[in-house]
Amino acid sequence: MATAELPFDKPAAQRAFRKRSLWRDAARRFWRNKLSAVGIFIVAVLVILAVFADDWFVAPFMGRPAAPLIAHYTYEESFLGPTGAFPSREYWMGLDLNGRDQWSRIVHGARISLSIAILSQVLALGIGLPLGALAGWRGGKIDFVIMRAVDIMSALPVLLLAFLIMLRVGASYWNVLLAISITSWIEICRLTRGQFLTLREKEFVEASRSVGAQSPRIITAHLLPNALAPIIVSVTLGIPRAIFAEAALSFLGVGINPPTPSWGQMIGREGIANITFFWHLALFPALMIALTMLGFTLVGDGLRDALDPKAVEGK
Repeated sequence: MATAELPFDKPAAQRAFRKRSLWRDAARRFWRNKLSAVGIFIVAVLVILAVFADDWFVAPFMGRPAAPLIAHYTYEESFLGPTGAFPSREYWMGLDLNGRDQWSRIVHGARISLSIAILSQVLALGIGLPLGALAGWRGGKIDFVIMRAVDIMSALPVLLLAFLIMLRVGASYWNVLLAISITSWIEICRLTRGQFLTLREKEFVEASRSVGAQSPRIITAHLLPNALAPIIVSVTLGIPRAIFAEAALSFLGVGINPPTPSWGQMIGREGIANITFFWHLALFPALMIALTMLGFTLVGDGLRDALDPKAVEGK
């Protein structure tokens, strides 16, 4: 007697039994968070402004200086109109006291602020991650020496230390990048050490040791992938802090050298001194700093919630 076959949706079954991972679940939770999506949108717009302010990626092949794309003028083109002109249809954000277009300088300033913030966090990761991993894995005297260095660095005010470094080495793009990187690795180092101290006692590490796996293999294949989630969140949340630090150093006059535009420099050199009348000189750069910090903070908060292993799936 033949038995009737039950209907079976093979593609649906494959989808139901598809292997799930932390990163796939985290991505789903991240995009469900509307504030995270807003943060990604803000960051994407800022990156587009920074990258396409001019055609720097084409100009060298054509044998000419970069020409403005999103920006209306080059950042140093001056005396375009009445100095200090207020926002108008022709000059969206007005002109500064040298007759330079504020919109063009703010767009070029996005490239400076974002590049310094992101590169400084990459360098801080390059310092803090190996030191934290070494301290957490080896322990003993190595851990003691590294953590005492962390304690000493933590006792110093970050912005004051960066300011003193800039006074010593001088104001320039690369020196600002160096100063912010030197003061940003502490949290990453401490976080990595804590993750390694917890993970090195797990069963899968003991199993790897029992089959003869060496320390580099255990660190790269087991400890580091499992410790990456909070480190990624820390780096993301460190970007707005780096933007604020760059703006503060430029505001104090030890950051980016003019005429290269920086949002902090635009606020400090002309904006605050003339804010009672030329209000637009400080307002628009300050709004850009606030918007950038908001965008990266929303992304960082979204990543923290998405990568939290205790997060509720239906949240």
